[in-house]
Amino acid sequence: MAVTALNAIDSPGPGVPVIRGLKEARSFDARIIGLAYESLEPGIYMHEIVDKVYQIPYPSAGVESLMARLEYIHSREKIDVIIPNFDAELFPFIRLEERLRKMGIRMLLPTEDQFEERHKINLPEFGKKYGIKVPESKAIYSPDEIQKNGQEIKFPLLVKGKYYDAYVAFTIEQAREYFHKVSSKWGLPIILQEYVKGIEYNVIGLGDGKGNRVAAVPIRKQYITDKGKAWGGISVGDEKMLKLTDHFIKSTDWKGPFELELMKDEKNDFSLLEINPRIPAWVYLAVGVGQNIPEAIVRLAMGEEVKPFDSYEIGKMFIRYSWDMIVDLKEYQQISAYGEL
Repeated sequence: MAVTALNAIDSPGPGVPVIRGLKEARSFDARIIGLAYESLEPGIYMHEIVDKVYQIPYPSAGVESLMARLEYIHSREKIDVIIPNFDAELFPFIRLEERLRKMGIRMLLPTEDQFEERHKINLPEFGKKYGIKVPESKAIYSPDEIQKNGQEIKFPLLVKGKYYDAYVAFTIEQAREYFHKVSSKWGLPIILQEYVKGIEYNVIGLGDGKGNRVAAVPIRKQYITDKGKAWGGISVGDEKMLKLTDHFIKSTDWKGPFELELMKDEKNDFSLLEINPRIPAWVYLAVGVGQNIPEAIVRLAMGEEVKPFDSYEIGKMFIRYSWDMIVDLKEYQQISAYGEL
């Protein structure tokens, strides 16, 4: 099995916790192939969980470059399943899904239409279509558009990148600063979104592509970094969130993992801030409370019947931490020079 997003840093990818879930699977034994973009991704050097690592080209290199690299890796490793974990790489993998299936490589991903309609740019239309409360937002391509849209949405507002990053701006000057900061990293457009005051909640879920929920675990964020990432959270029991999750899955026939980012206001109503079409970095909490979502993804991708999880432990916390690994320079040179380790 191959897994991407090995960057276990301050804005961590889901790769390492996904692998931990696969290693704890009861229905199969997993040999893990790590797929890395940069030679300093910490997961590359975690030999206790990753059996072999290959570098792959950035999504910007194009679909054919990725396909050629995967063909080479598959010739060496005979991959059964790939679990992509970055937003930016999902579109190329979706485009390659049928070609990879013919090679014997399976994935569990949303369709191209599902991927596009839940995009941040399209979220207001998504909310209207499916009857889900969504904050007002506008996609902009120039900082000159901030004043007009800021008057319509009203400050404070969120300045968000099309893939990652979100900042609260209280003035036009702050919004301009964040526009340049985010666009230089993730490109255009930038999304201006109405700021909803409240408590942040998230739901990790898994849909079977037929409108059925296979897994869902809601959490309340306990500690959030300056990058907006949950560094601690607690599993909660909230029927409203689970009903909203079921409505999302049933309405869209969602296939694969996802994360709903929600804000609960003072009236106890939820607004949907984002739909991330992949596994979040806190997935290991779901494993820890009784729903091994990475294991279920593999089984569904392989065409097996998976019984939906019907419960999870409430009141369990995850607390993220960091530690220093000692790595031989020869290993870094190996992955940098040859693209394999």
